[in-house]
Amino acid sequence: MANAISAVILTRDSERLLPQVLGALARLDEVVLLDNGSQDKTFAIAKEFANVVVHEHPFIGFGKMKQLGTKLAKNDWILSIDSDEIASELLIDELLNLPLDPQILYEYDVHNFYRGKRIRCCGWGHDRFAGVYHRQYADFDSSAVHEKVIMRNGSRPQIHALKGHISHYPFENAESFLIKIKKYSTLYAKQNKDRKYSSPCKALLRSMWAFVRSYFLQQGFLCGYEGFVISAYNAQSVFWKYILLYEQQSTMLQP
Repeated sequence: MANAISAVILTRDSERLLPQVLGALARLDEVVLLDNGSQDKTFAIAKEFANVVVHEHPFIGFGKMKQLGTKLAKNDWILSIDSDEIASELLIDELLNLPLDPQILYEYDVHNFYRGKRIRCCGWGHDRFAGVYHRQYADFDSSAVHEKVIMRNGSRPQIHALKGHISHYPFENAESFLIKIKKYSTLYAKQNKDRKYSSPCKALLRSMWAFVRSYFLQQGFLCGYEGFVISAYNAQSVFWKYILLYEQQSTMLQP
């Protein structure tokens, strides 16, 4: 008998890849789609798949949204996957047929793409994510951004590597880089305003190092135009998150 798995996906205006994302998950028992304000065809696409259940909730940070999605699922086994990630057939086969241990987190390879090209430079080439877990033993932390799955008892998780992978298409073009910089920089500043010190000098130096690391040390120069743009994105992302953090901290100190 196949394992009962609930996939949990956060969406907002996710029509770009949603048909492929949901199509790859059609053999799972349930897909929980937790939406936070879509105005495009996201809902219409979701209705085309019999195993998809749609819920709506205002955005409260990625970690807390994924915690809520976990609670809304009908099954204890959860596959957390994004609306720009397409699961391979091998990954679905493993999830349905392998004997799963509730006290273990299961991870898979993430193949990252930009403009239709798989990117193996800029730190995108050896990406793995532990996104399969039993909700009685594990769940996401409450981080607003860069959230991860942790064990409920606080112990260090045991990780089992699956053979399947997901294909990740986070950015359609340079414009989508700019949109994500704004969103993630704002979330980072809010999350860290009481935790990390920032300054304009720190923002500049860290952004310069981010570009050097991505373009030279992580061999972005071998990926042509895509490697250059990704390296520039990494640098700009670091710059603006520390600038926004600095301004938030400066505002807190004002009388």
